[in-house]
Amino acid sequence: MILSMTGYGKQSIQLPTKKITIELKSLNSKNLDINARIPQGYREKEIEFRKLLAERLVRGKVDFGMYVEITGEEATAEINEGVVKRYMEQLGKIADGDAIKLLELALRMPDTLKTDKDELDEAEYLAIKTGLQQALEALLLFREEEGKVLNQEFKLRLKLLKELLQRVIEMDPERLENVREKLEKAVNDLQVEVDTNRFEQELIYYLEKYDITEEKVRLKNHLNYFETTLDTKESNGKKLGFISQEIGREINTIGSKANFAPMQQLVVQMKDELEKIKEQLLNVL
Repeated sequence: MILSMTGYGKQSIQLPTKKITIELKSLNSKNLDINARIPQGYREKEIEFRKLLAERLVRGKVDFGMYVEITGEEATAEINEGVVKRYMEQLGKIADGDAIKLLELALRMPDTLKTDKDELDEAEYLAIKTGLQQALEALLLFREEEGKVLNQEFKLRLKLLKELLQRVIEMDPERLENVREKLEKAVNDLQVEVDTNRFEQELIYYLEKYDITEEKVRLKNHLNYFETTLDTKESNGKKLGFISQEIGREINTIGSKANFAPMQQLVVQMKDELEKIKEQLLNVL
């Protein structure tokens, strides 16, 4: 099963005096990198929120945002005047606007409200945690759907690579015969007497250097292994990346040994298909 590292999840929580919106976005990354933007009053639970995300997301660049909108009276809440004024000053430098408009914009920014509460209310924390889990499930579902699209793309590219490999296999006898004819012609053009037996021995040795039997077998095995790994229960983006490197190694060796223009053209096509696979692998978990 393939999972993408690209995903999106959002969940809103309506509390008696406020509305809390949780938003998760993820993109591809070699490791897990969580960027959290949450109001100051909820910072005490940031480590727990990060732990919850890390347990499920594994890899990816994740943006975690929490936005609080006051919808009713909250006796302990006060406007953080210093923060609001700084926001207004900065906004005024960016764009012209009257004080009321700047105030409206500033009040939408983080940390414009301060509270006398020493600790986050347990009921509110549980509601936020549930909302975060729901947003996380939505993101995981998004990753799964994106993974299905990637899986179809990989299967298509593998099918094309196998078809190109089959053409290489069918062309190989013609290639070796072509190499043999060129060598014989080169010797004949020298117009010198040669020992026939010695020439045949040298010819066999030379042709063995251009033999690609092992490369064809290994390449076929690597393609099959890649396809098998696609269908495993876990998403194995790193493993697929390693297999694609081995596929590229065999294709390059075939190209270096080909010494036959029609086969080298097939090798170029194979490299093109492999590059498309590698580009998409960057998004696989």
